[in-house]
Amino acid sequence: MEKPSNLLLKVSRRLFTNLDEQASFIDALMNPQPFPPCILWCQEKPDISPFGVEIPTLWQPDFVDRLYLGEKPGQHPLHQQGYFYCLDFSSVFAASILLTIPQPVPLVFDMCAAPGGKSVFAWKALKPELLISNEVIGKRLGMLISNLKRCQIKPSGVVNRDSSIFAEMFPASSNLVIVDAPCTGQSLLAKGEKAPGCFHHTAINKSANRQKRIIANSAQIVAPQGYLAYMTCTYSPEENEQVCAWFLERFPQFQAVEVSHLSKYQSHLTTMPCYRVFPQDRLGAGAFTALFKNTSESEELKVNLDTLISMCKYSAISQ
Repeated sequence: MEKPSNLLLKVSRRLFTNLDEQASFIDALMNPQPFPPCILWCQEKPDISPFGVEIPTLWQPDFVDRLYLGEKPGQHPLHQQGYFYCLDFSSVFAASILLTIPQPVPLVFDMCAAPGGKSVFAWKALKPELLISNEVIGKRLGMLISNLKRCQIKPSGVVNRDSSIFAEMFPASSNLVIVDAPCTGQSLLAKGEKAPGCFHHTAINKSANRQKRIIANSAQIVAPQGYLAYMTCTYSPEENEQVCAWFLERFPQFQAVEVSHLSKYQSHLTTMPCYRVFPQDRLGAGAFTALFKNTSESEELKVNLDTLISMCKYSAISQ
């Protein structure tokens, strides 16, 4: 049997002091088991589901179904018709912090949006007047646009710019900015996929520095009394708790928000309100999530809609 690398062992010891928990975590990555598929209903949920559905968790929104192992929702005709979006259940866990945000939420900005799951969740949960989904990597734009079109997510627009551009052009304007940050993707291993070098300190540090840059730019877009949601699909503290601590030190006008429905998942690595799920929990491949509120009392700035639309690679916006 293949032995865990020294880098994986090192990360497991940083995450867990208990030897059994270390072993369970390592086993979940070394011997990945399939997770039940999950769907987010974009259209009206049918009274009788075409799939076998697991008993929902207490924090699971009613527009999400976790299905029996072996169900293949992506092959169902309703998928192509845009009735639902398929995603990992740990993505639902991470995005569920958005359920804490009071409505209305006029403008939602998803900074790292492809393939679109968090954008779709925010659209369904918060019913924004406008959803802007940004993806800086050009080759990922196609899948993002395709998913938003298929699921009829509107009013929405897709843009393709660096986060610094938006910080400069649209400061203090968005009621919610989502940063589903690019990371080392360590949770891919729990899905049986490859993530070369994901535990190497060089890759982790490079990723953490990129995340700090993106969250700093994103903070400048958040309107007074607005929210910033930060989430990753990786395990390293450097990319999670430590980024959040850096952020709060750099931007003291933001405060971490307690998400009561996730209290049992509070990260044991910090006292700051932030939440983790691990692959051995069997709720998906793993995720980290935290919600911050901009407590500033200054004036919210309005976005120039014409300027924003002119930047869109795709839009479903009626003026």
